[in-house]
Amino acid sequence: MLPPDLFERLLAFRPPPVTDVPTRRAAVAAVLALRSDERTHETTPHVLLMKRVEHPRDPWSGHVSFPGGTMEPDDRDLLATALRETREEVGLDLSADARLLCPLTPVIAMGRGVVLDMDVSPFVFRLERESEIRPNDEAEHAFWFPLARAASGELDGVHVWRRGADRRELPCWTFAGQTVWGLTYRMLRDLLGAAGA
Repeated sequence: MLPPDLFERLLAFRPPPVTDVPTRRAAVAAVLALRSDERTHETTPHVLLMKRVEHPRDPWSGHVSFPGGTMEPDDRDLLATALRETREEVGLDLSADARLLCPLTPVIAMGRGVVLDMDVSPFVFRLERESEIRPNDEAEHAFWFPLARAASGELDGVHVWRRGADRRELPCWTFAGQTVWGLTYRMLRDLLGAAGA
């Protein structure tokens, strides 16, 4: 269950300081909005996710993800990275249309089954005005994912990951034909934990 004061809890959340900084850093935006659930017709918090296009050089090719990417030299900080990448990938100007609630604890990235020398810092925002989502050529499409249904266990599933002879069963959520697993699943679990869900 989601707490009724989810946004207030996230606004008060403070992650522990980062001590070991890897060589490469990235940031993503977890954009929350109150939306009508297509099944229950209740207005509940949803998070914006996107399906990445297939690309041979992208270790998360074809995965469901938050908008985000690698920090560039011109980015002032990781928050600037999250803002820039969100504007580029889904056309949202979070500095104008959203409120920053909190950062979450960075997670060490994995790609194609390998631990990378890279962390990903999620920043949680609340969208404060209706804005058009315009995915660019990095995103196959974008969609709103219902947090309450994920927190209730309704969307729980198992994703079977295979690479060569290696086979693993990993927790996931399935929604509207999409599978949320891996890095995005871990960060969404952290978001729910920060909110006390």
